[in-house]
Amino acid sequence: MSGSITNIAGYRFVDLDDRESLQTVLRSVCSDLGLKGTVLLAPEGINFFLAGVQTSITAFVSHLDLDERFQDIPLKVSYTDYQPFNRMNVRLKNEIISVGLDHIRPHDFTGEDIAPETFKDMLDRGEFVHVLDTRNDYELRVGTFENAIDLDIRTFRAFPDAVAALPDEMKDEPIVMFCTGGIRCEKASAIMLEAGFTNVKQLKGGVLGYFEAVGGAHWNGDCFVFDQRVAVNPDLLETDVVVCFACREPLSVAEQASPDYVVGASCPYCVDRSDVVPVNAE
Repeated sequence: MSGSITNIAGYRFVDLDDRESLQTVLRSVCSDLGLKGTVLLAPEGINFFLAGVQTSITAFVSHLDLDERFQDIPLKVSYTDYQPFNRMNVRLKNEIISVGLDHIRPHDFTGEDIAPETFKDMLDRGEFVHVLDTRNDYELRVGTFENAIDLDIRTFRAFPDAVAALPDEMKDEPIVMFCTGGIRCEKASAIMLEAGFTNVKQLKGGVLGYFEAVGGAHWNGDCFVFDQRVAVNPDLLETDVVVCFACREPLSVAEQASPDYVVGASCPYCVDRSDVVPVNAE
């Protein structure tokens, strides 16, 4: 453990019919504890990314455990020397992971998990398996598993169409899919099973869970995360990847050295785009 700030991420798909009252209570709890980050509440469940001192994080988790629906939610934990969030938001959403398919309900139906250790053993042995990255294109650029399938999607809402375009011969072949922390795969696996893929497993805990359990074996690069750290390495430590303030694309160290990268103005991905307005424009 290092760093004075504890970062946690967790989710659970569970029916929530009291979101408005939960929003009020959780907003008050987080404010009292001095936490920052985001809590999303939707009819399908809860998703949160929070950071604060350890005593406050412990108190928040203890509060969640008072509600049997939220007891023992698996957490992704990391540490920083600074607060990676600017503010505290508790938001009501239609979905905690947006894909636009109301009938996809992971609480009722989702794919089978595969443990990080089991997945690593498969890769160590060279066992035949399709490794499917369910994340967005800009996340893949930061890092992904060796030989992972890139669906070339900009947002998760494009995932169903991308799956429909996969070869039919894949439908009975082994597939292990992954995302950052596991939540997207809960929906992605259900979508693939509904589309006729019969041998689909989801990496338990996602990339961050894999890093925590087995390190960076068979992984190239870093892992994009949705906070001010931008990316972490297999040791779950912040890396030198930054985000372009103009277009929000992640930039490697090499891309930061490009003459097209001007902080707050442009980067190699937006220097020629007329729809991007520099944040320092008057």
